[in-house]
Amino acid sequence: MRLRLVPDNTNINFFKLAPVTFGASAILFVASVVLFFVMGLNFGIDFRGGTTIRTESTTAIDIGEYRAALTPLNLGDVSITEVFDPTFGENKHVSMIRIQAQEGQESMSPEAVQSVEDALKALDPAITFPSVESVGPKVSGELIQTAIISVLAALVAIVFYIWLRFEWQFAIGAVVALIHDVGLTIGIFALFQIKFDLAIIAALLTIVGYSINDTVVVFDRARENLRKYKTLPLIEVLNKSTNETLSRTVMTSGTTLIALIALLTLGGDVIRGFVFAITWGIVVGTYSSVYVAKNVVLMLGVKRDWSKPDANAGTRFADIDA
Repeated sequence: MRLRLVPDNTNINFFKLAPVTFGASAILFVASVVLFFVMGLNFGIDFRGGTTIRTESTTAIDIGEYRAALTPLNLGDVSITEVFDPTFGENKHVSMIRIQAQEGQESMSPEAVQSVEDALKALDPAITFPSVESVGPKVSGELIQTAIISVLAALVAIVFYIWLRFEWQFAIGAVVALIHDVGLTIGIFALFQIKFDLAIIAALLTIVGYSINDTVVVFDRARENLRKYKTLPLIEVLNKSTNETLSRTVMTSGTTLIALIALLTLGGDVIRGFVFAITWGIVVGTYSSVYVAKNVVLMLGVKRDWSKPDANAGTRFADIDA
């Protein structure tokens, strides 16, 4: 006996509340843009500049103790990571401490660096500081520019792929859904002022990939059904395609969210922003695949004069049991 999260012959009318769902997405996207320009993002060290201090010690590193020792110094955003390298000996323990640029300064003053070293030496007398490096505003600006280019390049490449594989209407629907997902993710980071750093850029690229994968599954089945049901109205074809792939969508998103929620609650502060971004992105990505992308395709319309059938069309894994 097989367990199915979505029963066979499911026939949900996803277009019944199309004005509400699509309108809500438009309102939330506009609100996200407003939040971005009004409140801005809480940029981390990667984008704001700061100082990186490398430490070495013969004793094991306890990141929690390091953080507790530096908290009274009120240095702002502090990131502590342990460095692992197979070339390190058993008694070599290395960490990287990143401290945000101080107000009105391009880098930390020698006195501030000394206070950090004194605080850590009080915790571990064997600790040493092989290097102290600063990231200035120019480098931070270059990182922001590179991050924007990377996200835009991913969107352009995906649009080109969808355009080649499907009709141009599908490409536009896919890119609208992707912009929707990225925009809402940036909006929630602006609203709650969650730290925005290079790890979040990696999360955005992950969201883009995950969302387009879900969208392509629905579009692939829609293309197959457009050939199969040549006289069926487009709205019914899209509805049928979404219902037929719903089992796969629920199972994929559900199992991914189980792992992400575990990381979100138990993973600690270091990766919480990254995991939160992906978790939120999967939720809005699944929503946009069902309620945004195909709504755009319906509004634009699709030609029905398919010249030849394609026996290999469709997604082989869309009917997977869940």
